[in-house]
Amino acid sequence: MKKRFLAAFAAMMMLALTGCGGSTGSNGSDTPATAAPEAETTAVDAETTAEQGAETEAETTAAAGDQSLQKVLDSGEFVLGLDASFPPMGFTDENNEIIGFDIDVAQEVCDRMGVKLVKQPIVWDAKEQDLNAGKIDCIWNGMSVNASRAEAMNLSEPYMQNEMIFVVPGDSTIASLSDLTDKTIGVQTGSSAEEILEAADFYDTIKTTPLEDNVEALRQMELGFSDAVFMDSVVAKYFIASNGKDFKILDEGLEQEEYAIGFRKEDQALRDEVQKQLSEMKADGKLGEISTKWFGSDVTTVK
Repeated sequence: MKKRFLAAFAAMMMLALTGCGGSTGSNGSDTPATAAPEAETTAVDAETTAEQGAETEAETTAAAGDQSLQKVLDSGEFVLGLDASFPPMGFTDENNEIIGFDIDVAQEVCDRMGVKLVKQPIVWDAKEQDLNAGKIDCIWNGMSVNASRAEAMNLSEPYMQNEMIFVVPGDSTIASLSDLTDKTIGVQTGSSAEEILEAADFYDTIKTTPLEDNVEALRQMELGFSDAVFMDSVVAKYFIASNGKDFKILDEGLEQEEYAIGFRKEDQALRDEVQKQLSEMKADGKLGEISTKWFGSDVTTVK
């Protein structure tokens, strides 16, 4: 019995030693050599997954936070803010209806979006305040692109080019910029024309008369209250042609510009939808058709 017991005990010890030896890694430790790198890799993978999840969640939250397009679709109305005295872009006709190139384009955009176009006249000098206060959804009325507006608003891509020029009476002796010295220039308050004129190197040699809109500035000049008007060539040429006025445009202007639509900074979804509609209208020819109606050809620059 004693011999049998010792033999069994010896067999058990050998099995135990074999088990311990099998679990020893090549580095002599009880942990396999690959265990530490695997743990490290697992930790990195977990961290990367967490970061990616956070980024995705942040993007989703940002997208969900921009309800600008959905609000317009839910309300069924797109409110366009404009200076209703800016022909041919947007103006009031003899029937007290607001018409114009921008109005026709905006109407087509709204038809394609399935919403009603609401035309809301505003004071141009307070356009940014009305936009940020939510009174309007955009500013769309031959609005020139400049640095201050690009900073204050979310602008569309430019859709038309324009030039800032001087208009004088047909019998005026003013023929060049040098002849404007000591003359009174009418200009729209809060317009890019006013900013450009103030930045001109001859600004200190002239007098200015800020007025609410370009049409009034032209009327004041016709009545003799000013010697010239500094304004958009698009508006000047249309006004002169449609009203048969004996005005002339100086060969020298100050600056070329582009027109764009202004949205609230955070309203990216609404801005992108309108831009998409304009691009589709350019591609299918509708934008060119509207432009030809007002200007005789497609003068738009939409891509």
